[in-house]
Amino acid sequence: MRCPNCQHQNTKVIDSRHADDMTVIRRRRECESCATRFTTFERIELSPLVVIKKDNTREKFDREKVLEGLMKACEKRPIAFDEIEKRTDNIEKSLRNLNKAEISSNDIGEAVMNELMDLDQVAYVRFASVYREFKDINQLMDVLENLNKGKS
Repeated sequence: MRCPNCQHQNTKVIDSRHADDMTVIRRRRECESCATRFTTFERIELSPLVVIKKDNTREKFDREKVLEGLMKACEKRPIAFDEIEKRTDNIEKSLRNLNKAEISSNDIGEAVMNELMDLDQVAYVRFASVYREFKDINQLMDVLENLNKGKS
């Protein structure tokens, strides 16, 4: 592993521990040349998921796009980043559990909506307004009424 500070090739592992649900290993490293400490993560590499977009183009599934979407929906909400990352992991896991090599962007949107419904109602409405492309206030009100009914 190359040092991010001095680019020296030799680093030593100071500490290793499992993160998340035992699918990630977090390693604390130290450069043998400049003594800079940094963290690396090892993640299991799974077969690629291909996303079929609305215009029928295909692209590789990008976990970071899901994370960014969740972060945008949860902006200025009292939600820890660790919780958003955990929800991103849940979404990716649920998509992989479909056991399909290709998934639609709708599958991703619905998985995100399901996670946000449990996490935060304001974030859910924010995401829904973009994902469902509300044309007017009545569509938004329908979503809010359904949320309120589910709460009762």
